[in-house]
Amino acid sequence: MIQLEDKLISEDIFSEEFVCNLSKCKGACCVDGDTGAPLDEDELPILKEIFPKIKPYLRPEGIKAIEEQGTHVIDSEGDLVTTLVNNSECAYVIFDEKGWTKCGIEKAYEDGVIDWKKPISCHLYPIRVTNYRTFTALNYHEWPICDDACTLGKELKVKIYQFLKEPLTRKYGAEFYQDLSNAAEEWEREYNS
Repeated sequence: MIQLEDKLISEDIFSEEFVCNLSKCKGACCVDGDTGAPLDEDELPILKEIFPKIKPYLRPEGIKAIEEQGTHVIDSEGDLVTTLVNNSECAYVIFDEKGWTKCGIEKAYEDGVIDWKKPISCHLYPIRVTNYRTFTALNYHEWPICDDACTLGKELKVKIYQFLKEPLTRKYGAEFYQDLSNAAEEWEREYNS
């Protein structure tokens, strides 16, 4: 683990390569799993506020799930997460003409309807953030459905932290990302020496 400020960062974030390969996985991370996407407390009012604006982008099943359960739920472990449709896919997921998943929130953002891209946990994936009382842990979440992303990352020689520059900057700021990049370069030099 590497420490930056109050954050402990898994060395996998520096060593492993990853680039989402939607042509292979078709966005399976939005439909597989046993719970919704993790949410930060400060994202809850945002979801409530934007729901009327993103509603036209969502599928009827997603709208129904959100109207019945709310814009977020608490899962069996007590975590705040996005609502699911029939305990399966995220209620905010939509499908394009090829059957690939997309985020209805992100589509509304791309169209300029809202100014919030999507939950930060989705944007940061495959990094999962865990907040503890005195520090925050950033860990690489390995999932077999992302094997093609690892293969593409290796082909393109893109490390996880490089692939996630935009969301890491969004969450922690440009200065943190620069410090993270510097730490990764130093780690790489030490690791290869």
